[in-house]
Amino acid sequence: MKVLLQLVSVFGALGAVVQAQCPDYTTYAQSPQGNPSSGPLALPYMRPEPACRTFNSSAVEQVIANMTTRLKDPDIARLFENTFPNTLGTTVRYYNETENLAFIITGDITAQWLRDTANQFAHYHTLLSIDKDLASLVKAVINNEARYVSQYPYCGAFQPPPESRLSPTVNDWALDVTVNPPVDNQTVFECKYELDSLCGFIKLSRSYYQATGDDSMMNDNWYAAIDRIFRVINEQSQPSFDENFNWISYYNWTGGNGALSPAVDNGGNGEPKGYTGLVGTHHRPSDDLSVFAFLTPANAMLSVELNHLAEILDAAGQGQNISTQAKKWSKTISDAIWNTTLYNNIFAYETNGLGSRYVMDDANVPSLLALPYLGFLNKTDPAYVATRKVLLSRNNPYYAAGQTFSGIGGPHVDPWHPWPMSQVSAIFGTDDDAEITKSLYLIANNTHGLGLIHESQSIYNSSDYTRPWFAWANSYFAEMLLDLAQRKPYLIFKDNVSYTPGQ
Repeated sequence: MKVLLQLVSVFGALGAVVQAQCPDYTTYAQSPQGNPSSGPLALPYMRPEPACRTFNSSAVEQVIANMTTRLKDPDIARLFENTFPNTLGTTVRYYNETENLAFIITGDITAQWLRDTANQFAHYHTLLSIDKDLASLVKAVINNEARYVSQYPYCGAFQPPPESRLSPTVNDWALDVTVNPPVDNQTVFECKYELDSLCGFIKLSRSYYQATGDDSMMNDNWYAAIDRIFRVINEQSQPSFDENFNWISYYNWTGGNGALSPAVDNGGNGEPKGYTGLVGTHHRPSDDLSVFAFLTPANAMLSVELNHLAEILDAAGQGQNISTQAKKWSKTISDAIWNTTLYNNIFAYETNGLGSRYVMDDANVPSLLALPYLGFLNKTDPAYVATRKVLLSRNNPYYAAGQTFSGIGGPHVDPWHPWPMSQVSAIFGTDDDAEITKSLYLIANNTHGLGLIHESQSIYNSSDYTRPWFAWANSYFAEMLLDLAQRKPYLIFKDNVSYTPGQ
């Protein structure tokens, strides 16, 4: 099967489109392609041919050369070579610098998720200051997402912008779902409300500004999106009932009717919640239903990103009122996490402000295991250490271990298919060399010989996995290796010299 990949000049020549007949990457990623690595795993080279890559960056190529030359394990080097450029090489479906618009798919699903996109580009952060073309691409992603958020702040996945002339994808799982406020399926791919999606938009925005110092991305679209985000924060921090037990509803999503997720309780409004200072969400980062509204890791991410939002606004000398509001909410949410989600020094994954708590974790980031990665706390914090011990054990209902693979999964697949992403989070959350090495090779040994990071992996059968092409997981793995290159170079490099791309 062949697809028409739209390759737009990185120099933005009025949206000129270069067309190439290239293999469908979903099919391409399901079997070994190029020459194998020289290590015992013999991992294949899985990058598209240069003419079939959807975006090229000389800075990215230089990082690949630097890392693969220094990595002591040729199989780990091949994994980096495949994963680091995966977002740019396979998921930029539309980009026009003049229009300041870019449409980024997740991989094998042709839609742009706010959450996924922020994570797909996170590992390019340090390159934005030296690669103007890459920076322009990220700026175009932010502007496109600002338009989405300003229109539909409760939605997390979107169709191509009309300027692209790409046809919207029919999402069979969303066709018969009732959403209030109503959405336009020509713009929205799916309208599950996931708090972390809004966090992802802020994360990508502040990452861009921190790297470039370019405040031109703070345009009218962007300010409109930020305004809508604060509206959602205010609405979803409210208790479910007023003094007369009338339901206070700002958004509902029925589910059912052929949707992948089941119907949301109470007419699409979710489980009742009280006021704590936390912000409620209907769905988790996995797209699954929340059991209780207050998702601790999503609120932790929100607290961190609101503080960063204030920092970039202050640095740019803009939005003083927004900055003040962001700082206030950041502290309110952080205090509420520490005051309402901890019991016996263990964080709950979800609470409802009415005394209920759910102790578990899900592999999707933000997760409890990823709290240090999110910047919410230090990996040595006693509460994190105690919680981590619970999460990586049978006390977490979604932890599973087999002879060849182990980790945290979630109800999105099933308890017996942990996600490699959880092992990446585990590496970010420890300084123990033995734990890091164990997690790293659990991931490396479980690509089914394909040299890409999958969504989930069976603990019983190495050939049983989901999603051969999942850009977020590939980016997260590469980001983790770059983190080790800074803080643990002796574990992965032939020498003991740290490395930070772009510096």
